[in-house]
Amino acid sequence: MNLETGGFFGLLLLIADVWAILNVVQSSATMGKKFLWILLILFLPLLGLIIWFFAGPRGR
Repeated sequence: MNLETGGFFGLLLLIADVWAILNVVQSSATMGKKFLWILLILFLPLLGLIIWFFAGPRGR
């Protein structure tokens, strides 16, 4: 994988993480759960995104 390809996938992951965080913030989950989900997505970007996709709170 060359630098351009890695940068492209990094950008896609960043966009997906921001989208997931916005969905968490707009969800009806408690503030504590929102905080924990956001930390998971920030500290484990790819794994956190995958876990959120299957088990995380969704927007309204």
